Amino acid sequence: MYDLIIIGGGPTGMMLASELRLHDVSVLVLERDAEPTRLVRSLGLHARSIEILDMRGLLGRFLEHGTAYPGVGRFAGIDKSQPEHLDTAHGYILGIPQPVTDRLLTERAAELGAEIRRGAEVAAFSQDEDGVTVELADGTSLRSRWMVGCDGGRSFVRRTLGIGFPGDPATTEWLLGEMDVTTPADEVAAISDEVRKTQRGFGIGPTPDGHFRAVVPAAAVSDYRSAAPDFEEFRARLRAVAGTDFGTHSPISLTRFTDATRLADQYRVGRVFLAGDAAHVHPPLGGQGLNLGMQDAFNLGWKLAADIRGWAAPDLLDTYFTERHPVAADVLTITRAQSVLIDPAPGPQAVRRLFAELMDFDDVNRFLAERIASIGIRYDLGSDHSLVGRRLRDLPSTTGRLYERMRAGRWLLLDQTGRLSIDGWSERVDRITDVGEELDAPAVLLRPDGHIAWVGEEQNALDAALHRWTADSLPGVE
Repeated sequence: MYDLIIIGGGPTGMMLASELRLHDVSVLVLERDAEPTRLVRSLGLHARSIEILDMRGLLGRFLEHGTAYPGVGRFAGIDKSQPEHLDTAHGYILGIPQPVTDRLLTERAAELGAEIRRGAEVAAFSQDEDGVTVELADGTSLRSRWMVGCDGGRSFVRRTLGIGFPGDPATTEWLLGEMDVTTPADEVAAISDEVRKTQRGFGIGPTPDGHFRAVVPAAAVSDYRSAAPDFEEFRARLRAVAGTDFGTHSPISLTRFTDATRLADQYRVGRVFLAGDAAHVHPPLGGQGLNLGMQDAFNLGWKLAADIRGWAAPDLLDTYFTERHPVAADVLTITRAQSVLIDPAPGPQAVRRLFAELMDFDDVNRFLAERIASIGIRYDLGSDHSLVGRRLRDLPSTTGRLYERMRAGRWLLLDQTGRLSIDGWSERVDRITDVGEELDAPAVLLRPDGHIAWVGEEQNALDAALHRWTADSLPGVE
């Protein structure tokens, strides 16, 4: 009997496994593919994902393998300067190919003690009031208290549960590949710049390891979207769109993606949850897909651990859907909008020019930047206080940074009053008083995911907040 079985060993699944292992929860990750994929579906991490890595002590590893690019993301590729004083200590995009992200998160999960099985295909599963039974294709039967499907946009888990997946079918497809070229790099850049004046869905450029990565619109939406494109098909599309195939040869990876946009109408059925692409799919414009999945896992992980460890409030697991479903809906909205704005037709291009003018207003530019970077999210936690529900940026203190205090995934009380107590909750809550000068509140209670659950200065109010989130009795109360 495992505490949790995760179906799917991508970044969402591995982030979730790591979060559970911080709380000594037994975790099994089942990944269908026998070997890690070489496909590069994501190229970078946004500010909120970088913050998450920093909170768990992983950012240094990622910085060693990635490149920090100034800015927090461009809306529809419109080139504007970054708004000043964004509410993050990580105002950059970390360029890093998805296979590297996969590897680093897998290594982290394994270090923390997660069991990972590759080449393990799930054939069926069923659940009862006590847990979930998983049947593998090789006849093995496994049992767990909970299960999470992190198995991608064509999720077997979602389909088996019968969860609705409403949205828009694919109308446009792109081909993405990594390969070598014979055309000189400066000539490649000049041709790409010229083509992109009218074809914003096209691009080709060098990778850090000396190859070239290209994306080109497909001729039509394929009937076999799960199959990689043929290399000759890829070269033909390069010639059709750019007038040359750049002497491409020796393909390293080839894949296709579309503008299909769908959002699951539930994230949970009984003891089974969905996370990542299993719960939502959208065009990759803005590069938010992998980031959204990692952030789903960061929200769900500590909540599942709390339930398994026996101290979750009765409705805690329900907050995963109420918090994350609206975030995914917002991402679908902003990616749909960007899909329209890269359309080369005259109408969409007129709207694009209008957006470019509107983004000269700081409030508009800031709003779009915060949406892409996921740093403007505020969960509805039932409080009118402007800070409650928001994530807290990294803050300096006299003894180190705030995020350095969050490595273990515990609750954290930042107490500038110096007189609040966590007696009765110290097994899962830490308290620090050397907060520094940047926190504009007497005291805040941070959840393990860095979002503010309470702001105040009265002990009774703090006790009530801790009781609401941890389901423990108030001190001295039967």
